[in-house]
Amino acid sequence: MAVTPEAIAPFLLAASGRSAGFTPVWFMRQAGRYLPEYRAIRAHHTLLEICGRPDLATEVTLQPVRRLGVDAAILYADILLPLVPMGLKLEFAAGEGPVIGNPVRTLADVEALRRVDVATDLGPVLETVRLVRGQLSGNVALIGFAGAPFTVASYAIEGGPSRSFAATKRFMYGAPQLWERLMGALADVTFRYLEAQVRAGAQAVQVFDSWVGALSAADYQRFVLPHQKSLFRSLSQLDVPTIHFGVGTGHLLELMVEAGGDVVGLDWRTPLDEGWARVGTSRGVQGNLDPTVLFAPEGELRRQVRDVLRRAAGRPGHIFNLGHGILPGTDPDVVRAVVEMVHESTAGSAGT
Repeated sequence: MAVTPEAIAPFLLAASGRSAGFTPVWFMRQAGRYLPEYRAIRAHHTLLEICGRPDLATEVTLQPVRRLGVDAAILYADILLPLVPMGLKLEFAAGEGPVIGNPVRTLADVEALRRVDVATDLGPVLETVRLVRGQLSGNVALIGFAGAPFTVASYAIEGGPSRSFAATKRFMYGAPQLWERLMGALADVTFRYLEAQVRAGAQAVQVFDSWVGALSAADYQRFVLPHQKSLFRSLSQLDVPTIHFGVGTGHLLELMVEAGGDVVGLDWRTPLDEGWARVGTSRGVQGNLDPTVLFAPEGELRRQVRDVLRRAAGRPGHIFNLGHGILPGTDPDVVRAVVEMVHESTAGSAGT
């Protein structure tokens, strides 16, 4: 897709494969538990309460922009929010993460899923988008996001996080027609949700397929690819950059490229230059520092940041990020130092 001349934020230029003058930076989970100002809010509000309060969600979205100097804000929300108006009982249990009280396991469960009225059911998220966009400078872009159909389906079926995804795969293999129906419903709400975010002011969107690396390439091609292709084909109509991200997906990169996305996110397991060669020069890449490197001594941290930038070789289309989200316990000053390091190292040369 083409970014119009008015969209001059460096992140947007890089996401559209154009010269940004330096390598833009943002971080997945850049708003979160490692920030003391975020913890102060969480001490009085649950995650779902924050997501339902545009004033709080706006503040949390903007906190890392102020503290870190990143080139993009990402909307504070959760990938599972669309499941709530679909009829699932979602809560966040202390120390356990998301828990769904009525997981989807049967034909009756799928038939009971309600169609989401995005404007009404997810209205607080859209209002947060409007509020954040109104407070950002023109140099900082706003990224909207949603979970990919497979990842959201896996939560809905498992009832929470999983290591083996046994329930998901049992459903997928044992009831393929029902799986298609569930994935189709999730792809539909995902597109409509992201479309509404863009209309509210999001300037780019990222699709998080966080757990799809649990699948083999053959299973991805059979059970996921058609729905991802349909989703990204619809997203291409929105005329904003799209980012396609997964974890543990080194074996799926070519299929993810086939599915779509202007930018492909690479996790740290795949060297950036090798991943970009497989993705192809027609697309940008995002990544891909290991999040645990933020705990390393300064010398090692600098070495690994430089290695990512060396592998990117200053080509247009690189967005610096981690290979996954910032971990709790990370020092915010270290995260800011990485932003400064990347900006200083690439000023005047990146994307030229």
